[in-house]
Order: sequence, then C-alpha cells, then structure tokens
Amino acid sequence: MKNTFGNNLSVTIFGESHGDAIGVVLDGLKSGLKIDDDLIEHQLTLRRPYGKIGTSRIEKDEFKIVSGAFNGMTTGTPLTIIIPNSNTKSSDYSAMRSIARPSHADYTAYVRYNGFEDYRGGGHFSGRITAALVAGAAIVLPALYDEGIKIGTHIKSLGGVNDRDFGDLDKDIDLLNDELFAVLDKEAGSKMQDAIEKASLEGDSIGGHLESAITGLRPGIGEPFFDSLESLYAHGLFSVPGIKGVEFGNAFEDCLMHGSEFNDAFRVKDGKIVTVTNHNSGINGGISNGMPVIIKCAVKPTPSVYKTQKTVDFKENRDCDLNIEGRHDPAIIHRARVVVDSILAFVTYDVIN
Repeated sequence: MKNTFGNNLSVTIFGESHGDAIGVVLDGLKSGLKIDDDLIEHQLTLRRPYGKIGTSRIEKDEFKIVSGAFNGMTTGTPLTIIIPNSNTKSSDYSAMRSIARPSHADYTAYVRYNGFEDYRGGGHFSGRITAALVAGAAIVLPALYDEGIKIGTHIKSLGGVNDRDFGDLDKDIDLLNDELFAVLDKEAGSKMQDAIEKASLEGDSIGGHLESAITGLRPGIGEPFFDSLESLYAHGLFSVPGIKGVEFGNAFEDCLMHGSEFNDAFRVKDGKIVTVTNHNSGINGGISNGMPVIIKCAVKPTPSVYKTQKTVDFKENRDCDLNIEGRHDPAIIHRARVVVDSILAFVTYDVIN
C-alpha cells in the first residue's frame, strides 16, 4: 500500500475513518516556514460539513503538530500533524460487513487486502482522510503566497446551475478562499444549495464540476513527458476521493477548434512574454509558460444514497439488496474544493523547490 506522493516534498497520509486518528507527514519542507494555526483552522473549516447540505457527522478537527516544528516555525525535518476522530458510529457498518456498497471501495478493498482492511466508514478509503491533507497544505500555502502564487477553486456547475466565469483571477481567488460555499455568483450559489437540499430530501445525492485557477507560477516549471506539469497535477487530483475527470482549461471543447484558432499567440506586455489567449492553460510541452493554470474537475455524486440498491454479498457470493444506514453527505463538491486547493498547493510547492 503506497500512501506517499511527491518528489521534493513527500506527502504521506495515514489513518482510517473510524480509527483513533488521521494524519499527514510532510517531508522536504524548507526550514523557517512560519506555521499559521489560524490558517490551518480556517482551511479545515472550509472542508467541514454544515447545515442541510452536509452529513451530521461533524468532527472538531482539533489538530496537533507533533514533529517538525519549533517556536512556530518549520525545522526542516518531517512535520507530522495528527487529527483525532471523536464522532464515530461504527455500529452503523457492522451489519453490512460483506455488502458491497455501489461505487464505494468495499469490494475492491476486500480483494486487495485479503479481508484485513478496516471497513468502518470506508476505513482508509474514506474522504475523512482528506482533512489531514487540508491541514498539511495550510503549512505550504503561505510559502506559495510569498512566491506570488495564488490558488483558488469555485463550484463551476451543479444541478443544472452554472457559476459565472473567472474574471479578475487574483481578486476572485481572494474572494473564494473566504467563502464556505465557493461560488462567484451568490444567486447561482443559492440555487446550487437548493439542488443539494432537494437531492437530500429525495434520499439521493448530486455531483458537479469544480474549476481551479493557479496564478503567479513563473515560466519554466515542469518537465516534458512523465513529469509534465499536467501529469503531476492530474496525478494529485485523481488521488482525491470522488474526482472522476480532470480537464485543463476548456480542453474537450477547445480541442475541436482548428489549430489557427486554438494556438495561443505570444506577445510582449509590460516587458513580459504573455499569450493573447490561454487555450493551453498556462502549460506548453509540460512546462509552465507564465500564464494562469486553469483546471476543471468532475466530482461524482456521493455514492451513499438512501434508496434501495442492487448489490452483492461478496463473502457469500450472492445477489442482495442494500438499504444503507449511517450519516452521509448529499453532496461532497463544496467540501472537496478545499481538498483540490490543497492538492494543487502540494504539487506546486513540490515543483518550484
């Protein structure tokens, strides 16, 4: 089982949904980075469920940094953050130990780990583990800010409702990073939340699209082929539970253009080389060209729905029906956006150092 990602910065996650704690180890951080506890708490708040659009399982996320920090600064040695689990109801899962919940990892985990996996609440496959990623990324975000790099994500579409497009990227990113429900158009956001509540009342769930922007990334970052900037960002993003698609810019639509339309013409503006359009999403040949990197992610509907579903008992090798119990989100997209920001932060820090 491999739970480490990154080259210059190695990110290792550990823990299970209903275990004692979850956590993250960051190895490769520079020494002397200031640790902002308020920022860590803020980022964790953006991931935490709330109201009618979230699960009733609400963890306090009382994080503790147990290594790699001294006097509020990083030491340069591995930094470890631990977040206890305090609000678990493991009995909700005991009666369905060998029932494969559709679109969950119950069956594949059982096969992969020979039945020794912790199945409660999805175990190590649970989105709960992403809280540790969010806490860890809050260590590197200030270092990116100091480099002039900003990262922000909004809910682009959900339930047939579209948010407005990015405008002034830096201003929009600042706005989004303070929003609990990350949209640029408040009216669209209200309609999206109505759609989530409607799905919840029907015992169902809903997914959608996220759109992220990375600004301030200097040209010349990345490698051709296997460690291309697209490869690294996509690798990280596909590690986030629920992400089923990654698109750079409007790639699937724009790639239907003729080359003369798609090509980004180069110009000089205020002494800097820029492109007139950004169909390549700030990346040429796997390497940053200095323009903003724009990435979209497809987030699937939460797989746990309160409807009768057809499945199997994989121990008895028989068909059966499933009616789930427990506490589940009708949508995870609004919580996943800060996880996406966190993954983008890790990859960006990794490639610039």
